[in-house]
Amino acid sequence: MTPMIQVENLSKSFTLHNQGGVSLSVLRNATFSASAGECLVLNGASGSGKSTLLRCLYANYRVQSGAARVRHDGEWVDMAIAEPRQVLKVRRRTVGYVSQFLRVIPRVPALDIVIEPLLAQGSDVKAARDAAEHLLDQLNVPQRLWRLPPATFSGGEQQRVNIARGFIARLPILLLDEPTAALDGANRRAVVDLIEEAKGRGTAILGIFHDEEVRHAVATRFFDVEGDHDEK
Repeated sequence: MTPMIQVENLSKSFTLHNQGGVSLSVLRNATFSASAGECLVLNGASGSGKSTLLRCLYANYRVQSGAARVRHDGEWVDMAIAEPRQVLKVRRRTVGYVSQFLRVIPRVPALDIVIEPLLAQGSDVKAARDAAEHLLDQLNVPQRLWRLPPATFSGGEQQRVNIARGFIARLPILLLDEPTAALDGANRRAVVDLIEEAKGRGTAILGIFHDEEVRHAVATRFFDVEGDHDEK
């Protein structure tokens, strides 16, 4: 299998300026890899740094040391040190990220939110809409909601829009931060099906899943994230 993610000795800490500059170490020396077609599930207690690790790989956070490499256009890009322009290219064509919360521009219809990643890649508008409608239907989002802004949707409905947006572009790498947290059993199964489809077409997935049934349904392997919270 082709390696798609390489994390090496990755460490991240936060400085608490409102508490006298205390340094809180959240992640220390994480090292692992993930390949095309597998789902590596992150293990660890709440606060152990799992979400922080995903955000480092997506370049939302800068790190103190180590490497967070992703394979982009056949070459390795270290997201820990990549320039902003390179980060945007990687996000557009290689790395998708589904967080626990939908963050979108107010008043934009759900369908337009979902198709945006495909349009950013230059996709035909009709093809993008067809793909979005198929995904929203697969995720049991009622058609009456497709042309409404998600601000008034339930938490589960918003999360399913978020998942559809994350999966629509079929990127080579997906980072999933508790995508099923707000979902009922039927919709969790729909997400499991999407993950299995993505694995089948060679997507490398790195995910956090607190639902035990989902974790074991999708996991190819597990990686234990050990937080380090010593104050300095």
